[in-house]
Amino acid sequence: MSRIHIDGKVVEWVDLLKKRHWPWRLDVWPFAILYATWLLTVVPSIDFGDAVIVFGGLVAIHILVLLFTAWSVDFRCFVQYRKVKDIYHADACKITPSKFSGSKEIVPLHFRKTLAGSSSPPLDGGEIYFDFRKQCFIFSKERETFCKLPYPSKETFGFYLKSTGHGSEAKVAAATEKWGRNVFEYPQPTFQKLMKEHCMEPFFVFQVFCVGLWCLDEYWYYSLFTLFMLFLFESTMAKARLKTLTELRRVRVDSQTLMVHRCGRWVELPGTELLPGDVVSIGRSSGQNGEDKSVPADMLLLAGSAIVNEAILTGESTPQWKVSILGRGFEEKLSAKRDKSHLLFGGTKILQHTPDKSSHLKTPNGGCLAIVLRTGFETSQGKLMRTILFSTERVTANSWESGLFILFLVIFAIIAAGYVLKKGLEDPTRSRYKLFLSCSLIITSVIPPELPMELSIAVNTSLIALARRGIFCTEPFRIPFAGKVDICCFDKTGTLTSDDMEFRGVDGLTDSLDLQSDMTNVPVRTVEILAACHALVFVDNKLVGDPLEKAALKGVDWAYTSDEKAMPKKGGGQAVQIIQRHHFASHLKRMSVIVRVQEEFFAFVKGAPETIQDRLTDLPSLYVDTYKKYTRQGSRVLALAYKHLPDMAVSEARSLERDLVEIGLTFAGFAVFNCPIRADSASVLSELRGSSHDLVMITGDQALTACYVASQVHIISKPTLILSPARSGDGFEWISPDETDIVPYCEKEVENLSCSYDLCIGGNCFEMLQLTNSVLQVIPYVKVFARVAPEQKELIMTAFKTVGRMTLMCGDGTNDVGALKQAHVGVALLNAVPPAQSGDSSSSQSSKPKTKPAKPKKPKSGSELNGDSKTLSTVDPRVPSGSNRHITAAEKQRQKLKQLMDEMNEEGDGRSTPLVKLGDASMASPFTAKHASVAPTVDIIRQGRSTLVTTLQMFKILGLNCLATAYVLSVMYLDGVKLGDMQATISGIFTAAFFLFISHARPLPTLSAARPHPNIFCAYVFLSLLGQFAVHLLFLISAVNEASKFMPEECIEPDSDFHPNLVNTVSYMVNMMIQVATFAVNYMGHPFNQSIPENKPFMYALLAAAGFFTVITSDMFRNLNDWLKLVPLPKELQGKLIIWALLMFSTCYTWERLLRWAFPGRMPAGKKQQREGAATLQKKQL
Repeated sequence: MSRIHIDGKVVEWVDLLKKRHWPWRLDVWPFAILYATWLLTVVPSIDFGDAVIVFGGLVAIHILVLLFTAWSVDFRCFVQYRKVKDIYHADACKITPSKFSGSKEIVPLHFRKTLAGSSSPPLDGGEIYFDFRKQCFIFSKERETFCKLPYPSKETFGFYLKSTGHGSEAKVAAATEKWGRNVFEYPQPTFQKLMKEHCMEPFFVFQVFCVGLWCLDEYWYYSLFTLFMLFLFESTMAKARLKTLTELRRVRVDSQTLMVHRCGRWVELPGTELLPGDVVSIGRSSGQNGEDKSVPADMLLLAGSAIVNEAILTGESTPQWKVSILGRGFEEKLSAKRDKSHLLFGGTKILQHTPDKSSHLKTPNGGCLAIVLRTGFETSQGKLMRTILFSTERVTANSWESGLFILFLVIFAIIAAGYVLKKGLEDPTRSRYKLFLSCSLIITSVIPPELPMELSIAVNTSLIALARRGIFCTEPFRIPFAGKVDICCFDKTGTLTSDDMEFRGVDGLTDSLDLQSDMTNVPVRTVEILAACHALVFVDNKLVGDPLEKAALKGVDWAYTSDEKAMPKKGGGQAVQIIQRHHFASHLKRMSVIVRVQEEFFAFVKGAPETIQDRLTDLPSLYVDTYKKYTRQGSRVLALAYKHLPDMAVSEARSLERDLVEIGLTFAGFAVFNCPIRADSASVLSELRGSSHDLVMITGDQALTACYVASQVHIISKPTLILSPARSGDGFEWISPDETDIVPYCEKEVENLSCSYDLCIGGNCFEMLQLTNSVLQVIPYVKVFARVAPEQKELIMTAFKTVGRMTLMCGDGTNDVGALKQAHVGVALLNAVPPAQSGDSSSSQSSKPKTKPAKPKKPKSGSELNGDSKTLSTVDPRVPSGSNRHITAAEKQRQKLKQLMDEMNEEGDGRSTPLVKLGDASMASPFTAKHASVAPTVDIIRQGRSTLVTTLQMFKILGLNCLATAYVLSVMYLDGVKLGDMQATISGIFTAAFFLFISHARPLPTLSAARPHPNIFCAYVFLSLLGQFAVHLLFLISAVNEASKFMPEECIEPDSDFHPNLVNTVSYMVNMMIQVATFAVNYMGHPFNQSIPENKPFMYALLAAAGFFTVITSDMFRNLNDWLKLVPLPKELQGKLIIWALLMFSTCYTWERLLRWAFPGRMPAGKKQQREGAATLQKKQL
């Protein structure tokens, strides 16, 4: 049992290891033998110079082995550890994380004796555990696997209500030993330590090795220039990471003093000393500066209620009402997903609290009674911290693809190096040292040193562009996924539609199907339900809560007071006193309140019409027809009902069980609300549809309402069918919204049906789909999912992923968490800021911005982290926009330069990920957008496509440059052709500048119907590479052969120092022309990024390079050519070179455009089927 499978969200499996004693390590004893052999046999038998070369080779291999132990965890295991089967013999373990959870690690295995006076020996009575990424995993002997350290967060409500905290000092000590202190602890690394880490990276070591080789070949300027660039990039990267980690260390558990019930009495303790299982008194508390203190850990309310601002975790600006678990069934188990209304999350702020005196434990300071569930990194805030902390390392763009691509290039290089070696060994006069040096240079030349830098710049440029638009990303590796997305799913309420509800009126009380909007004609009981059955609350004298409930209160023209009393503003109606609330629960689809009107008690209930239908004693004949009439129009309909309760004491009313309150009800009408569609929803979804994306709606709302809204925002365009239980009572059938078309349900026919109709299914059908194992046959073809519970949203996402779709889910950060996490690209919308102008592309930010985007409104109680985040403000506030026309040209230039410098200082070098702060991230999803609009989905897809395209063009350019370099260094080296030091340096500067400018190309403001190629390995890339390389090769050979004709018949020594001659001059010019042509031809502009003329810096760099060639080819400035060590060209050769260069460029350009036309980006398979289906439908109609 050397490998233990865990299959968790974080860890997949664990390998048990034991460290070898250092003499027996595989990086010690084999090399000791090799060194001894060298000393005793090699030194005496061969020339001392050759022996030193052998020794150098041994040392290089030894250093490489030592470096590999730092680079590869698997290699370090092999060299320094051995696998063991018995866990008691292990002292370390290798952790293999789940997909996209980071890289493998070796962590020590700990053994500890359990406290509480255990007399058993430590091996049997103790615990075996390891810590991985701030989480503790304990070995379970029964299950023979590691499990996450258990917290008391899944017990029964009875267990919590009986709890009185830790009863003795021994229990406190045992809990402290088990769970540790309630703090966020991570070591602060120094700049030196981070720099050392960066300098140990494989590519950096490889780059330094290449620089060493160039130095040996006497390219001093080029080597020093490259080395300087390397250290500059690595130090800025290390500095940026240091800044990020320092910023994260500022987030700490609030050390406010709390009353904690320990050892049978209340004691004062700081928040950092809390332990799971502690019973505490918690309420609103402010610091010295008046700032509200945050909740120090995740807690469950046992008594009392609180109003909490959870903006720092979910981004939801509406304060949440938290209630105690009194009244819940004793045997019911706590569920973190279902019972959020009872939980106080760490890091959130209590705005108001109401204590409850009826509890078994009285709090001494008037706080709410709560029990601590999770502390430290296991709290909700801790989980978000872990995501941010451990995803900063994950900026990558297709690392396995880049590895395979380099392997493909290395094969070419090995062939070239082998050719040089074979030819070189045939000539006995050649220096073996120079020969091996040139072979090493050929092989290393194909691995571009700037590759990792360029790939991370591509991703980080997108991250920075998104951050400027108020979109924050905690998992940067998902950005390239956004470019591959082919299906976009949207929540309805609060995402596609506005949060602002309009109350239309009441219906269903009479036989006439007329909406009653005049409340004086509506029964008093109905008005009282609308005025009192809600979860509105006063915070700082301001009424806050669900917009629908606010709209109802305003519609009936009643007032609600802070002492939980509803009363009419006009007339002499009776006041309604709320006694007890049973809050809305998504799995129940209803809420209720117990009220007192004068001395009578009533239960007021509201909820989904189909849920209330089963709880009524007397069902009106037109009940179903009435609510369906309004849902077909896209209105939100709530059924209202009430029940008269017998006389009882207030305490009895409060302890009534929910199920008894919400049964045997009398119908009181339907409340009808209009939910306006957001102004830009239709245009955004139309753009997504036009850019080869399938659209899907997933909502908790009624099917008819959902279908109406879906038709308004271009999600459905064909006739609609809704799957529902058959009226005959047996099985299911497809019914049109107006109930005229009825099609029997058959899972095998769903695909064909989806060609002619847009399909909708309700949450009540999911159970049937799961029982008949037909989830994958049905879900991928459905356009609208209605009445869906949060868990079912997750199932839908999983089904789409299983059939190979790349999914995007856009919703708010509260009830869509599971689906947002499951999707490849999850976008949580925080309704903090109005969206930026849709026409305003990110490209306009580099030009003169005209308007200053609105800053997000900061909630009153938002944390300081929420406020100081760099959100949307991209314009320098110091430049007054109105005075622009009076500014002189020089001042304008100065301002532009200053703004550019400020941006560069903010962004670093593009390698460092922009810091995501806690107020900007949502624990709900990888992407968080501070917009009350779905427009950010377009921004994310645009940046994703741009990153994909940029990555692809970088691979092609690097590939072509490397193949050309390998040829120049091999075949031409044998002919004695070399590059001068200054020539190599100039070439390096041009390449660096071009790469920088292409990686900063901005995406176009509109999405195109064309899709980017998702992978490097496709026919288009290979044909493009081979075709262009053939043209380049022809140009090189022809030019060098032509130059040879003008050369005197002198023999060039291959190993001699560099001397300028005609062949060298021509090969350098041709190589540089090929380099520039490669950038110009392979630059991917429209339809994804700016074209070359729009990407001004790149265009100017190309023009400068073309001008530079014209100058050096025509020999205008002799001094410049002398400095570059270029000899004058014969006149006829000058003309030929320029004509051939133009021919080479036009041939490559035509070949590339031809391939782009022949191999467009792949269309998703489902999309093709649907297009074919739509075509056949049109033919039928004709």
